[in-house]
Amino acid sequence: MMSGPVLLASNRGPVSFTLSDDGSLTMRRGGGGLVSGLSEVSRDFDLLWICAALSDGDRGAVRLAPGGRLDHAGFDTGAVRMLDIPPATFHRAYNTVANSTLWFVHHLLYDTPNRPQFDARFRRDWESYQAYNEAFATALGEEAPHEARVMVQDYHLSLVPAMLRGERPDLRVAHFSHTPWAPPEYFSLLPDDLRVELLEGILGADRAGFLTARWAGAFMDCCETVLGARVDRAHRTVTHGGRTTRVGVHPLGVDGEALWARASEPDVESHMAALRDQVGDRRLIVRIDRTELSKNIVRGLSAYREFLAAHPEWHGRVVHLAFAYPSRHDLPEYREYTAAVQRCAQEIEDEYATEDWSPLILNVNDDYPRSLAAYRLADVMLVNPIRDGMNLVAKEGPLLSPGSALILSREAGAAAELGENALLVNPFDVSATAAAIHRSLIMPEADRVRRGARLSAAATALPPRRWFTDQLSALG
Repeated sequence: MMSGPVLLASNRGPVSFTLSDDGSLTMRRGGGGLVSGLSEVSRDFDLLWICAALSDGDRGAVRLAPGGRLDHAGFDTGAVRMLDIPPATFHRAYNTVANSTLWFVHHLLYDTPNRPQFDARFRRDWESYQAYNEAFATALGEEAPHEARVMVQDYHLSLVPAMLRGERPDLRVAHFSHTPWAPPEYFSLLPDDLRVELLEGILGADRAGFLTARWAGAFMDCCETVLGARVDRAHRTVTHGGRTTRVGVHPLGVDGEALWARASEPDVESHMAALRDQVGDRRLIVRIDRTELSKNIVRGLSAYREFLAAHPEWHGRVVHLAFAYPSRHDLPEYREYTAAVQRCAQEIEDEYATEDWSPLILNVNDDYPRSLAAYRLADVMLVNPIRDGMNLVAKEGPLLSPGSALILSREAGAAAELGENALLVNPFDVSATAAAIHRSLIMPEADRVRRGARLSAAATALPPRRWFTDQLSALG
């Protein structure tokens, strides 16, 4: 099933461009989990990656390339086509609809007494989301050879499969959701016609993929409740509008060999030495997140504060490394959340720090080698999202620090695979999370090692290459 052309569509692409003051363009590998996960996969296929131009540098590169094709982009990405979508259209589709509406719905994030509010302005934004999806569907239709396989990624492109189906019924199309899927009662916050359009958009695919059986089940529940579709949960199929879509579950894991190779490089070793100098022989509780509302960083810090209050015997003997990297700062909610994280961290320092002990080290400057160093030194990994499609931090941490304990939210998709050997917590229960911190620190070493070995095995069970090829094989 690995032969033949494959087209991959995602908002963010495998490369990005920076425009210098002198007008020159500098290319670098694109960011984001999808790019990292598929960077090793793309070299194995006759692959064309279609993505959006996200910056002025990207748009400049597109305008210099015939048809936006960057076929020799480098980084083993295969061929790339960037779409120069008008900035205003992109902003409304990406920020207002995808990230401020669909993300909030699937992660159950709304403060419902105040939001959402679907008015005439939102309808204009929704038209931009439709136009954005149409641009991808058109490009895929133009580029795809007869009977090619198309892999459409995530909530940004929920309408593409149905749009593409109308233009190119010969293609085999898959859609994959990297987020959770909202249950019907929460999905029903959306206007009725939008709910139908989103579900029918994904059902335009031959196969709809999800990270866990829980998210797949919620999608099928929505199809049954909203569309009146015929759902076969035993065989994971949804029949609607005269055609059947198969629903797949593919829990993305990590490439253990590649991760360890990167974590053993000199820059990581240098960061490890610096962190050891900073914290001495104290026990380390580590969290690594974006300052994303769903990651629940403030409650995690509050739990650590409550742990310190309840267990003065640990004062001076433990340090919390909290790496909270900026995310979506063009949205006001995210700027305020980053500020709330910093305020909470400062309160912990003010209350507990001494001349020779800083109980908390917060860093908001993204540094991947330093994150890998923190993984390797961790005694405890704290991963407590409100809701998460998977959460690869929960898999990377135990792999790089096999003797560490994992505190994991039961609302993370990773809990389906790792929960038996992690300390599961309710992400809203600060006191229970504080108790789990204490339990993890006093856990007998033999128990930690046993759990760690099982966590590592589960984390690497479906690395990106197999995750991708399994989907291609299932697509047929």
